Amino acid sequence: MQISWAIKPFNALTIYELYEILELRQRVFVLEQQCAFIDNDYLDVDSYHLMGYDAKGKLMAYARILPPGVDYSEASIGRVVTQPAVRGTGLGKMLMQEAIKELIRIFGKVPVKIKAQYYLLKFYMSFGFVPKGNVFMEDAIEHIEMVMQWDR
Repeated sequence: MQISWAIKPFNALTIYELYEILELRQRVFVLEQQCAFIDNDYLDVDSYHLMGYDAKGKLMAYARILPPGVDYSEASIGRVVTQPAVRGTGLGKMLMQEAIKELIRIFGKVPVKIKAQYYLLKFYMSFGFVPKGNVFMEDAIEHIEMVMQWDR
């Protein structure tokens, strides 16, 4: 799958880009996963937004990259999401690889902490994240905090 990537800080997003991001996040996190939560958590304002577009210009993948000190003392990657129609194509793996690459480009090899949906534990472990702490419930979905191990 051919994807073109763009990354922007919040204040550089166009209104249309923001609309596409919020629509995709709501489609997956609110409707598909049936989580009634306020997606606009104000962390977007201080974050970088990674967008993956198909050849027709449709947003197919998204992740936000949070600087150290915004959500955790460490940098973070969150709101990792792909369009439902492209699941199983490897786009999720491409998205995480691109997010890690951009995080390193922007901040260097700093500590990285994520809050992962537990069913994706092995997926995130494949990128060098290791579980820290216990499984917990958030929005009726099991989650676990994980940290990046750079020395793998």
